[in-house]
Amino acid sequence: MTEHSHEHSHDTNYKKNSLSLWGAVSLGTGVMIGAGILALTGQVAELAREWFVLAFMVGGVIAGFSAYSYIKLAQAYPSAGGIAMFLSKAYGKGSVTAIFALLMYFSMVINESLVARTFATYTVQVIDFEADWLIPALAVALLAFAFFINILSNKFIQTFSFFMAFIKAAGLIALAAGGLWVAELNFESISAVPQDASGGGLLAAIALSVLAYKGFTTITNSGGEIKDPEKNVGRAIILSLVICAVIYLLVTLAVGANLSIDQIVEAKDYALAEAARPAYGNVGLWITVGFAIVATVSGVIASAFAVSRMLAMLTDMKLVPHSHFGMPGSIQKHTLVYTIVMAMFLAAFFDLSRIASLGIIFYLIMDIGIHWGVLRHLRSEINAKASILVTAIILDVVVLAAFLWNKWNNDPLVIWASLLGIIIITVGEVLFLRPRQEK
Repeated sequence: MTEHSHEHSHDTNYKKNSLSLWGAVSLGTGVMIGAGILALTGQVAELAREWFVLAFMVGGVIAGFSAYSYIKLAQAYPSAGGIAMFLSKAYGKGSVTAIFALLMYFSMVINESLVARTFATYTVQVIDFEADWLIPALAVALLAFAFFINILSNKFIQTFSFFMAFIKAAGLIALAAGGLWVAELNFESISAVPQDASGGGLLAAIALSVLAYKGFTTITNSGGEIKDPEKNVGRAIILSLVICAVIYLLVTLAVGANLSIDQIVEAKDYALAEAARPAYGNVGLWITVGFAIVATVSGVIASAFAVSRMLAMLTDMKLVPHSHFGMPGSIQKHTLVYTIVMAMFLAAFFDLSRIASLGIIFYLIMDIGIHWGVLRHLRSEINAKASILVTAIILDVVVLAAFLWNKWNNDPLVIWASLLGIIIITVGEVLFLRPRQEK
């Protein structure tokens, strides 16, 4: 769920009306489809067991409630500022805005390393050579490649991302259809009566599945460029969520029809490749891995673009410190360097499930911050219904709490790492902004 939007010549020149409704939809779906479903299918199945298809669908519903605030904000303030701008409308240009915006930024960086790591786990399925360092090395290499592409040209990234959105959607539908056809629609590992799933496991799985939808926030970052944004931002977000939910339903059904839950969990980082074997044999494995490579490479390139742009925006708003470290070029180029270096560090030292866990914790906290800001400060101004905002907050809090509880019992390192991250961001921002605010 990488986030990006279009930039034409320099940091702040956006082209008004350059993005049609379907352009915005392909932007949103292109960002959502990819690592999310490729990496998360197995992880969600591990937590939700036989209910993993349901978990993905409920994740979509939660994303729908979440989208309400973003749609209302984008209609009221269509701009390229996206989330950072929304936060500053609600909380002013102080440390609260900076902290939430940085949580969003880091959840995007984490996501970038998630996509890179997913690329590596699928690629090694077709390499005969085995070594522990291979997955981190491939992930880091992809991030380096994305860095070079990003330095080349914005125009190219934009065209490339649009084109890839369609290929990703079509590829996943084809894989799912083949899988369902071969299995003759027989779903042994999906049941309405779970044998060994717990309510807590299901809720934690739903939290994780929200990651597969969070890319819709990208569309709000392009508010200033979408034609007739008051109408089309909302439509684009709803359409892309619906398209993704349908594709995820097909994919999870196909995986569930071809593999038992234990097989899905065993192959959790590359479940789609494993599910293609019964349907298409080894050719299926190669096709799926090829598709995964295309989806993840395009995802990382788009993500690097978006994330560095978000940080450049925060730098422009004077919400984060900036140092050139002696580098030439624009702020966006520097933020690209910082972003890629952080993503490389994560991709090298954390495995997929830990990267995804950090991403969802940061994202849900930021999401709650957005809804709370609208509820407390902007509700009447942007004409938002309190009941929907409260529902969105409750849903976020419930799945986040269940997820944290699950991790506390199974992998407490994730909790400590995310806590440390939040403390560093908070202390850093308070120290950075205090002297400015006293002025």
